[in-house]
Amino acid sequence: MYIKWFSELGMDDVGLVGGKNASLGEMTRELAPLGLRIPKGFAITAEAYRAMLERAGIADELHELLDDIDKNDAADFSRRAGRARDLVYGAGLMPELADEVRDAYRALCDEYGPETAVAVRSSATAEDLPTASFAGQHDTFLNVHGAEMLLDACRRCFASIFTDRAVSYRIDKGFDHFQVALSVGIMKMVRADMAASGVSFSIDTETGHPDVVFITGAYGLGENVVQGTVDPDEFYVHKPTFKAGYRAVLRRGLGDKQVKMVLASGRTREAARNVPTPKADRERYCITDAEALDLADAAIRIEDHYTKRAGHPMPMDIEWAKDGVDGHLYIVQARPETVASQRRPNMLTTYTVTATAPVLVTGRAVGGKIASGPVRVAHDMHDLTDFKPGQVLVADTTTPDWEPVMKRAAAIVTNRGGRTCHAAIVARELGIPAVVGTGDATGHIRPQQTVTVSCAEGDTGKVYDGKVAFESKEVDLSGLSQPKTKIMLNLGNPDMAFSTSLLPNDGVGLARMEFIISESIKAHPMALVHPERIQDAGERAEIERLTQGFAEPTDYFVRTLSEGIGTIAAAFYPKPVIVRMSDFKTNEYAQLLGGRGFEPEEANPMLGFRGAARYAHPAYAEGFALECRALRRVREEMGLTNVRVMIPFCRRVEEGRKVLDAMAENGLRRGENGLEVYVMCEIPNNIIQADAFAELFDGFSIGSNDLTQLTLGVDRDSEIVAFDFDERDPGMMAFLRMAVEGAKRNGRHSGICGQAPSDYPEVARFLVAQGIDSLSLNPDRVLATTLEVLNIERELSGGASTGQGEAAARPAK
Repeated sequence: MYIKWFSELGMDDVGLVGGKNASLGEMTRELAPLGLRIPKGFAITAEAYRAMLERAGIADELHELLDDIDKNDAADFSRRAGRARDLVYGAGLMPELADEVRDAYRALCDEYGPETAVAVRSSATAEDLPTASFAGQHDTFLNVHGAEMLLDACRRCFASIFTDRAVSYRIDKGFDHFQVALSVGIMKMVRADMAASGVSFSIDTETGHPDVVFITGAYGLGENVVQGTVDPDEFYVHKPTFKAGYRAVLRRGLGDKQVKMVLASGRTREAARNVPTPKADRERYCITDAEALDLADAAIRIEDHYTKRAGHPMPMDIEWAKDGVDGHLYIVQARPETVASQRRPNMLTTYTVTATAPVLVTGRAVGGKIASGPVRVAHDMHDLTDFKPGQVLVADTTTPDWEPVMKRAAAIVTNRGGRTCHAAIVARELGIPAVVGTGDATGHIRPQQTVTVSCAEGDTGKVYDGKVAFESKEVDLSGLSQPKTKIMLNLGNPDMAFSTSLLPNDGVGLARMEFIISESIKAHPMALVHPERIQDAGERAEIERLTQGFAEPTDYFVRTLSEGIGTIAAAFYPKPVIVRMSDFKTNEYAQLLGGRGFEPEEANPMLGFRGAARYAHPAYAEGFALECRALRRVREEMGLTNVRVMIPFCRRVEEGRKVLDAMAENGLRRGENGLEVYVMCEIPNNIIQADAFAELFDGFSIGSNDLTQLTLGVDRDSEIVAFDFDERDPGMMAFLRMAVEGAKRNGRHSGICGQAPSDYPEVARFLVAQGIDSLSLNPDRVLATTLEVLNIERELSGGASTGQGEAAARPAK
């Protein structure tokens, strides 16, 4: 009467068993036959909850407690919610319900063995909806053994419908306390305490980019990941290429995983405890690449199923657990993602820091906003009794009980946690910036200190000292046309790729490899090929630390570089992404770990051993081979064939031939698998011999910075002659015209990726008039230049300027 097995349920039964149990039933019926593993179990229906309240006669008192409850009176709010819980727990289970639970539990024990351990989870009838998740609002009990312990856990689950956080959440979301009922799910316990667990999303949680699966995980039970007690491991998998048959992790991040939650003997409430994670485990990932790909496969299958059922895209939030006994991965919950997927698709709000200040701490950025305010350091709930709106909450971590206060915060900063922790989830729902996993924010930031929390600078969130100036703009993209001239982007930081890809664009005209090498790899390529030649003991030790866990130091370079490039390529897929091979100068290469022993000292590195000259030279050929290996991995293993290659600073035609031969020897042959190779047009000889270069390369990309330097004879690094550096000089404009004409004459792509069109609208106007194929711009200039180019094209075709640029962007409210 009151029991339904998961195999009997589906999403049409939300009103009967709540969102969580209905989803478990849906997956058991529809996806388990396709290979998805769902723990076996059953649900106590919401009808049992209603009958229990009616038979106990407590409805009137519950109304008295909750009908006029005021969440702004924290003490009275907590007292009333606590009394409501006591009433529900005290009602007890009806005898016939208790008998049904015992019978169903006995059936599980018949299949899995006596005293089978189960997880007991709450499932509200208004839970896991597309616009409200109720995640973490109600209680869960793990490792429950025996019928009597199970019955008590069920009573506690029913009572948790009136936790402080659940009552507060219903008020905020406009749900009637008495229109929401609770079901209880009982499933076989997955022994993640002996392995790992975490959360997967079929969407990028920070930007809403739909083409990736984002996976987080840590050792032990999943509560630590959800609550932010640990800094978890992270994996990204690209959905389009995965569906095309490619199997590769797009990018990853190793979390600290300071503690792990394991099972403990005791009463219902004391089923788990945290223990330190061994150092060796913290230094490796909690799951393998193959397991991450299995989880991505499950996320894609789940999203596809729910999307088909709903008739529109349905990104999903999925909890997973690995059983340490049988070694299998299980899906223990799936619900619609309720934050990133709810953003307005045609409205883009950008935030930019416009001043500088000391950075107090850094961590993982949540969202893309910026906020300032005075700091409130909180160690527990007692520190939050007089929390004032607009304060910045700084804490070790947060818990669901803090949510009524968190709603008044301008921003949140925590010592611990990853992008799927409790603080991150709440911050996204509230639309406020959060920086999580800072390590020791509570030690570095003083109470009442004014700070600025910035999540607008990529994956790394920063907390600045003081009130730092910033600006925000809201842009309506719904009516924005794309010009005939391709508008592409200059980009180096993979952390910015997903957010930047949401700008109107035609791809990436310049992906700078140097940023990934200097910021992520940190070591000189040749130092990784020949670590025995590193003289400095400290640098040698640091390289050994960076490459720990890799069979060879060079594997570290190849994987890290390929994942950085792959992230940019995936964010813009299938649009073209033009990757420039490394273009450090010798003095810059020397600053990398181990670099000094491999680089000559030059009087003028700007004109020295750089660009194409290095690639086939014995002094760097082995390093270039690593760059080629990374690009082959991106195109062949990741399937990101939208990547094109660009050769910088190619002085002579013969030098170009040698580079192409070296690439072919390393498995990158122009024309194979659609590979296109461009050359930077940044030396006058590239323009004078455009016809000869066009025989070797598929396109030209003007590098206006170096071309101006070499045309005007001005060292672009010299301040004293900076007044003579001007891309608008008539000689430069003549070279720009000749470059575009040379490319068109030979049927080759022409583009520009230098600074000039970003800084000078008149240069952009001139190039559009010449018929250049693409302008590649810095992200902050894309919207303004796009509107300018649209007007230029209209004027050139005889139309009138629209003035559209004046109305497209406005300060965000």
